[in-house]
Amino acid sequence: MNTPLTIFITAAGAPQSPTLIRQLKGNGEREVRIFGVDMDGEASGRFLCDGFQQIPQAGTAGYRDAMLNILKRVRPDALLNVSGNDVWHVMSMQDEIAALGIALVGSDPDVIARADNKFQLYTDMKEVDSDLVPQYASPETLDDFIACAHDMGYPTRDLCFKPHVSKGSRGFRILSQNVDRRDQLLNQKPAARYITLDEFSSIFRDAPEFPKLLLMEVMQGEECDVMTIAYQGKALLTTIKSRESHRWGVIDKGELIERPELIEKTATIIAKVPLSYNISIQFIGGKMIEINPRTSTFIYDHDFNEPWLAVQLALGLITPDEVRAYQAKIPYGRRMVRHMDQIFFTADGQWAH
Repeated sequence: MNTPLTIFITAAGAPQSPTLIRQLKGNGEREVRIFGVDMDGEASGRFLCDGFQQIPQAGTAGYRDAMLNILKRVRPDALLNVSGNDVWHVMSMQDEIAALGIALVGSDPDVIARADNKFQLYTDMKEVDSDLVPQYASPETLDDFIACAHDMGYPTRDLCFKPHVSKGSRGFRILSQNVDRRDQLLNQKPAARYITLDEFSSIFRDAPEFPKLLLMEVMQGEECDVMTIAYQGKALLTTIKSRESHRWGVIDKGELIERPELIEKTATIIAKVPLSYNISIQFIGGKMIEINPRTSTFIYDHDFNEPWLAVQLALGLITPDEVRAYQAKIPYGRRMVRHMDQIFFTADGQWAH
């Protein structure tokens, strides 16, 4: 009889975590216990996990010691990264974690750093195939930024920029001269997505140093999240979901779709940037926008559970070929809608089921 497995997850309060916890526990093959951590003591996943502990924010004082102390006490079978903020910090402890006999469902920290740095990532991909990435530049000064923007077609053409390294939509803006400011003020929610080049210049004209920014074309066309289970430079299983709408930068409606060309592009990307296990790659108009080297939002089926496959692969319970076989089992047409819910608990933290 199979003994229960304990899976440790970071960011128990992330938007995808409640569904992830339920799906791992309900995998239909083996009993699974979930131990979660989060910097928020009232993280939603806390009430779905079998065990939970609050920890410091990733990268801050006390984070590393807290994580290792919990892992030594809990001794999970596997550790699954959920938050992009934790990924590099967790994987930088891979030797200590491996010494505890815990399987790390994640990538080498050096490869994560390459994937997280968008300028480095775009440069790597352009060496392989210039058609993989949007038109981009990395200006070193404000004057260079202004010149590059005009060279790339501004103000006739909208552009966008983002930091070399960032999480979510932090630091992302669209450069546009054609935005109706009155409409933005009166009819749009207060999310400052658009900025003119003049406004940008006024912010950085007297700044002591210019930030490392990636200036790029604004991609149009179909937006997709490509989910792949990677292993030793190979994309074993790749699914694609349409990104039909989103809130807070998180997909809230989508469908599993067939896009063979994106499967081929994903194989090329993973061969160049050999990430491991659950990886999310965003494409717009057939161009790679960014990589998230962690679990993300999946469209699950009763017998199609990508995080569970990755955990089993990391534990040696299934082979890479067994993962590949699931490519023929993708439930195309299956849809997902994310909804808001609430959890109620008492003052002492007891969940009112």
